[in-house]
Amino acid sequence: MKITRITALGLLAYAGLVLVVESSLGLLQPEVGDTFVLTTTNEDGVSSDRVLAQNFSGEQLYASANHWPRAWYHDAMGRPEVKVTLNGVTSDYIAVPVDAAEHERVEADIGNGIGLKFLFGFAPQRFLRLDPVEDR
Repeated sequence: MKITRITALGLLAYAGLVLVVESSLGLLQPEVGDTFVLTTTNEDGVSSDRVLAQNFSGEQLYASANHWPRAWYHDAMGRPEVKVTLNGVTSDYIAVPVDAAEHERVEADIGNGIGLKFLFGFAPQRFLRLDPVEDR
């Protein structure tokens, strides 16, 4: 019985840690270090901004959904015409879901380590390739 209680308390504490980390990142959206702003539009036509880490594999920019809250990711999947503000310049992009082979390569280049996976509650990491509109 004591082991069960300790295990339950440990899992509850871990869930609380993940909740605090996810909530902090979602609310604060820190614009420090190498970040960019992704503007997506939902099915109702409402635009929203999300600060994301700059993830490059080679010269290609990727948006990475690392967390459980990922409305922006679903918005970009539904309406792939997005805007990217990078280094103060806003441009039009197309968000392209990656296939399994590209996902594996990109994850090897820029995927989260075990420490971040732990803090993010082992949320499955998803990538969108961001193709500049002029390149299409």
